[in-house]
Amino acid sequence: MTDASAQPSQAENMVTVVDLRRHFSITKGILFRRQLGTVRAVDGVTFSIARGETFSIVGESGCGKTTTARMLLGLEKPSSGTIEFLDSPNGREVQAVFQDPYSSLNPRMRVGDIVAEPLRGLPGMSRTKAREMAAATIAKVGLDPAIVVGRYPHMFSGGQRQRIAIARAIIARPSLVVLDEAVSAIDVSIRAQILNLLVDLQQELGMAYLMISHDLATVRFISKTVAVMYRGKFVEMASAENLFANPLHPYTEILLEASRPRLRLADQECLDDAEDLVVTDLLCCPLHPFCPKATSVCRAEAPPIRMVADRQVACHNVG
Repeated sequence: MTDASAQPSQAENMVTVVDLRRHFSITKGILFRRQLGTVRAVDGVTFSIARGETFSIVGESGCGKTTTARMLLGLEKPSSGTIEFLDSPNGREVQAVFQDPYSSLNPRMRVGDIVAEPLRGLPGMSRTKAREMAAATIAKVGLDPAIVVGRYPHMFSGGQRQRIAIARAIIARPSLVVLDEAVSAIDVSIRAQILNLLVDLQQELGMAYLMISHDLATVRFISKTVAVMYRGKFVEMASAENLFANPLHPYTEILLEASRPRLRLADQECLDDAEDLVVTDLLCCPLHPFCPKATSVCRAEAPPIRMVADRQVACHNVG
């Protein structure tokens, strides 16, 4: 497979995110609703992605990584914080490739029309030109346009459908492509082919990628920078090379060891029940009940994210 470290690195940031937050209210009742608390799905994340580079967010289900991606796509409105793009987003500057190639393509549209759809309404874009661009983009992702354009999605395999989804995402030359578990539903035998395709397209077109994944092998291969997310916050952020070679945060170590101890709610001073783990105003580190490095300060104060050597880490006991 192509080495992701060969990707071009430029200082120009395609997207900059500062203190991004998305909170959801928990309410009860039908006629007389009362607020029980707030779920901090994303709670103050800051990062940037340079042209031609891949920034990955990893973490367990429910940690907030997909909500972060949805805010960059404009599908969720941030509670606070800023998202700034190098090019003003117009609905085409940010595109996405989703996990399931079976449901992300309209089954009633021919593939040629699916791929050309993002070009609709562009100034000076005729139907003929859109078809020509669609055919060229289909060829770019490794499919034969003479065979593909007139067929429907159900006529293709999962890997072929994901190539079609990638073609649709890149045809308008977006600044940023969100890869939301983009290879997790594909057979392992062809996953490397899709990853190599994504790397090659990035090198050719200069796009930035935001990858959302729980597959650490995929993240390690394609990423320039990796952020580990836990309960809405980044707990560690470093270059892929440094993070995988020398994880510093206890939660990163747990992920890399592919083991997850059961959560034991031992400290009732901080937590009353399991729901408190996702409800507002936790004053402690949420990892402390099962963290092997936890101390008294972890039960009393949430750690801020700070620079430690070559990375950012949110842990009282590192550095």
